[in-house]
Amino acid sequence: MGTHTTDTHTTDPRHPLPTPRTRAGRDGLAALLAQPGTALVGLDFDGTLAPIVADPEQARAHPGAVPALAALAPRLASVAVITGRPPEVAVRYGGFDGVPGLEHLTVLGHYGAERWDAATGEVTAPPPHPGVAAVRAELPGVLRRAGAGEGTWIEEKGRALAVHTRRAADPQAAFEALRTPLADLAARHGLIVEPGRMVLELRPPGMDKGVALLDHARTLRAGCVVYAGDDLGDLPAFAAVEELRAEGTPGLLVCSGSAEVTELAERADLVVDGPEGVVDLLGTLAAQLG
Repeated sequence: MGTHTTDTHTTDPRHPLPTPRTRAGRDGLAALLAQPGTALVGLDFDGTLAPIVADPEQARAHPGAVPALAALAPRLASVAVITGRPPEVAVRYGGFDGVPGLEHLTVLGHYGAERWDAATGEVTAPPPHPGVAAVRAELPGVLRRAGAGEGTWIEEKGRALAVHTRRAADPQAAFEALRTPLADLAARHGLIVEPGRMVLELRPPGMDKGVALLDHARTLRAGCVVYAGDDLGDLPAFAAVEELRAEGTPGLLVCSGSAEVTELAERADLVVDGPEGVVDLLGTLAAQLG
C-alpha cells in the first residue's frame, strides 16, 4: 500500500486527531483512515486499556474503553487485545463479553497461546507447558532464599506465573534482587523471564506479543496495523509493526505514556496520556470514521 497524505487527520474539527511525530506513523494513521475495513488495531490491556493498580486482580478497563471500542470495532477488520493474562480474565476485567459492536473483538491471552473470540464466546488453547507446574512448586522457596521480603507476591496466571514487587518496601531493589534467581529457576524448567513494571513473569518461550500480533495480522491480511502498549512486554509488538512496515504494510505505534518505561515512548510514533489517552484516541478514531 502506498503512502497517504495527512489531510484526513482533522476532517472533523470537533474530534481532532493527534499527529504522529514520525512519517511512518503519519502514513500508518492515514492508511487506517483511508481503508479502515482492512485495519487491525492491537491493544495491550494493563496500563493501556486499564490503569495500573497495586493489585492486578483489581484491574478494570477504563470506563470509556468499551464504548470507544464498540464504536470503532465495527469499522475495522479486527480489534485484538493482546495480553499476558488468561483471555477469560481479560474479558471479565475488560467487560468485553456480550457487548453489541464488539463482534470483531479477539482477545489473545497468554501472549497468543490462548484465544477468545467475541463472535463465539469460546476460548481455544493448546496443552500447558510442563515447566510451569514445576516452577509453581519451587517458586515460594526461591523467593524465600532470595530474601524477597514482605510485599513481594506471586500472581497465578495459569500458563505463567508473575512475581510482583510493587508492594515491597523498596520495589526496585526487590525487583533487581530477584532477576537472577528467577532467571535461573525459569531456565531449569525451559521457561523464560519477561520483565515488566515491577513484575517478573515466568512463562514458556516461543510466544510473545510480537508473534501473536504478526500471526493475527498475516491471517487477516491486514492493510494497516496499529498497536498501543505501555510496558517492556510490548516491545516485541512494536518490532512486529516495524517488520510489517518494512514489508510495505503501514503501521502506527502508540505508547500509553508512563514515566516508568521510557523505551516505548522513544520507539513510538505517538505518545498519549495513559489509558485515558488511549480511550480518547480510540473514540476520536471512531468519530472520524463514523
